Amino acid sequence: MIKPWHILSTRIPYLVNHSRRVLTRTHELLLPELCVTCLGPDTRKGLCEGCRDDLPVNDRCCVRCGLPLPLIRSRQSPTCGQCLKQQPDYCRAFIPWRYEFPVDRMIGRYKYRGQRQYARPLLHEMGAQAAMLLNRDPERRPDLLIAAPMHRKRQRKRGFNQAAEIAAAISRQTGIPWTDRLIQRTRKALPQSGLDRKQRLTNLRGLFEIQGQVPAQVALVDDVVTTGATAGTLATLLRRHGAVRVEIWALARTPAGGGSSDQPFPDIGGDGEAGSQTG
Repeated sequence: MIKPWHILSTRIPYLVNHSRRVLTRTHELLLPELCVTCLGPDTRKGLCEGCRDDLPVNDRCCVRCGLPLPLIRSRQSPTCGQCLKQQPDYCRAFIPWRYEFPVDRMIGRYKYRGQRQYARPLLHEMGAQAAMLLNRDPERRPDLLIAAPMHRKRQRKRGFNQAAEIAAAISRQTGIPWTDRLIQRTRKALPQSGLDRKQRLTNLRGLFEIQGQVPAQVALVDDVVTTGATAGTLATLLRRHGAVRVEIWALARTPAGGGSSDQPFPDIGGDGEAGSQTG
């Protein structure tokens, strides 16, 4: 005899998933998603094609640290003066965009105000680009994605670690495992924003520790690389604990001597401009 409750229990997952799909499709039809930068329709993951094409692509950059080098040819693979002068303990960088308008504002809204709709197109696009990169060059595939750590108190205040969310998004499209527990902060430090490279290095001294086994090939994941001080400190720590190859993967790289754009753009939430960058 088939018991009614048994039939119901097997149908509940299907009904829930089907209802979710119907509600999502209804929402898309009645309330179409708008572009987060121009508020236009016909978006894909939060950006219209025009605004997507206007993102500041970081295709002319140092292959090691991702520093934008606008005077080089796009097919060259140069190394910047800083990396030639003092090679960091990471060997390559994968940083799709320059930290300029509108990427700087999108990251600022996401990072400082928790407005995830601004990050969604960047995270999705970075995951897709990472998958294409690894298809072209499988030897660069890391064993583990390591999210840059955030102090527990700061994470509780913000509500999330943006580096962990970026790593998770890349993992979903590449299948690479990720963690936000391998590197931990031992204490709070001054905010990195407003500090030059030397001050940042001093601020980072003794700040991190490894808690676990470090694979041979890893990628450090963060939102923005500014001077490379944090990335260099973490890469050195990982190399000391057994990593053979360390790459830096981030959404954006600050140009040399540059900061974020101060040009505002329309916001769905209508609450003004984003905060300043860190790095």
